[in-house]
Order: sequence, then C-alpha cells, then structure tokens
Amino acid sequence: MAGAGKTVCVTGASGYIASWLVKLLLAKGYTVKASVRNPNDPKKTEHLLALDGAKERLHLFKASLLEEGSFDSLVDGCEGVFHTASPVYFIVKNPQDELIDPALKGTLNVLRSCAKAPSVKRVVVTSSVAAVTWNRKPRTPDVVVDETWFSDREFCKENEIWYELSKTLAEEAAWKFAKEKGMDMITINPSMVIGPLLQPTLNITAGLILNLINGPQTFPNEIYGWVNVKDVANAHIQAFEIPSANGRYVLAERVAHYSEIVKNLHELYPTLHLPEKCADDKPYLPTFQFSREKAESLGIKFIPLEVSLKETVESLKEKGFFSS
Repeated sequence: MAGAGKTVCVTGASGYIASWLVKLLLAKGYTVKASVRNPNDPKKTEHLLALDGAKERLHLFKASLLEEGSFDSLVDGCEGVFHTASPVYFIVKNPQDELIDPALKGTLNVLRSCAKAPSVKRVVVTSSVAAVTWNRKPRTPDVVVDETWFSDREFCKENEIWYELSKTLAEEAAWKFAKEKGMDMITINPSMVIGPLLQPTLNITAGLILNLINGPQTFPNEIYGWVNVKDVANAHIQAFEIPSANGRYVLAERVAHYSEIVKNLHELYPTLHLPEKCADDKPYLPTFQFSREKAESLGIKFIPLEVSLKETVESLKEKGFFSS
C-alpha cells in the first residue's frame, strides 16, 4: 500500500471532507495523526474510530486553531500535513471572530508548526473556490474560471461575503508564508461539496440539498460549482503523493443553477416535495465554467453531479435527517 510506513497529519479531522480524507488515507496504509477540537465528544470521534484501520493507525489529538504552537507535536514526525480545519458558515454575526481569525490565524499557526518540523515534506491546504471566483471579472457561459483566478478581498468586503473573504485572506497569507519559508505547499480549491456523509452531524453544504427536500416553496436564484466529497478527498491525497503536483487545484464537476439541481432531484426522486419556482422573478443567473484540466492531471475522474446528488440524498435519509 502506498502509505505503508508513512505518517501524515489531518487537522479538523471530524469535518466532512476531512473524515473522508482520513478514511482514504487509512485505506492506503498511512498512519494518521488527526486533530479534533474535542476528542471527548463522540459526535466528533466515533465515526473516525470506527473506520477500517483506525484501531491500529489513527491517533487523535486535541488542538486549537487560535493557539500558537498547538499543532507542533501533531505535525512532528509527519511527512505530509493536510490542513482542512477552517470554519464554514455563510451567515455570521461577527465575521472577524467566527470566520476570519480561525481561517487566517489558524492556517498560519499550522504552517508555523510545519516550518519547525524537518519531517514535513509537503503541506496540502484545503482552500475553496471562495478564494478563486469572487472578483470583478464577468462570469458568463463562455467564461472559464481556472487556477489563475483569485478573489478580490475589497470586492468581498464591499459585498459582505465574509466566508469568501476568510478563505481569500487565509490563502493569500498561506502562499506568502510558504514562499518566505521555501515550503512545498499545495492548495485544493473545491466548489460546493456534496456526496455521502461519514460524520453524524449535518454540514453546511449537504444542508443545502436537505433544505430543498424539506419542503420550501422556492429555490434560490443562485449558481454553484458542485463536486463529490470523495473526489475532493482523493485530490488531496493525489496532490500529496504525485511529486510534480504544484500550486492550486480547482475542483468542480460542473456549474449548475439551483433550478437544475431541483430538476435532477425531481427526476431521481419523483415523490419528494421539492420547490417549484425560483425565489425571485429575475432572470436566472448565468452559469459559467470551471476548468477541469489541472484537477484531471491528478488522475481525478469526476463523479457526475447526478450520482453525487443521489448519494447525498441517500446518506441524509440513512442518517435520519428526513424520511421519505
């Protein structure tokens, strides 16, 4: 197995993407040192401890994003570090405390710990398309967004899109730090992540699908890129393992308006009570495209959106978030 005899670290291991990352790393034979905010909370740890290989090769640690040095012992002895820990909230009262500080300071705290550890060969940071697409460039059907795009912090502030600002500031700071320290760092920039849940709690992105199922009258006039959580976790591992991997990797199987998501769900589950009309009377926002070329260079064969939607619904049903 590719990971046999190798130790890696995953921060924020109880999260949606990170849980899948831990599962796939264990399956490849890696020993995983994983941080969680509270190792005594069964909702954060039970699903991880139940994974194949966890008994022998998963070690849980408590670490705080805002506490400098709290990742030192975690990354020590690891060849690779996967930094996924960062809050995901789209509605906040205090953006600085709830989003920006944990994302920005947390990323730098982890990278500082990595810089001290001679064992660390490569760091893979989970960023987001939130740090890619939010700028003043037009996004129309003929526009292809790729890894060269960066979100504009002033644009994010003007539009009060705080999650996007938090990811933009964190990624900017990470690249600056990595360059200064000569660190081998890669960022993974996924779009809206859906697919099966390993953790028992509802995460924000799977919640977007659940919100459509729970009988609202309307769907939002919004478009997103969509990608399966298994592809995202796999991309992290490929980015660590492939020597030539570098820079940023945008992940989106496709861009779809909410109307298309509802249409697909209706075709998959004709009996679900889904919204029939858009929340406003304006024309639908135009879709655009994400380049898949660089992501596919990692060997990622994207799971189709229809499959991801089905997996999400089945997982939400299985975990008791709704009954059909």
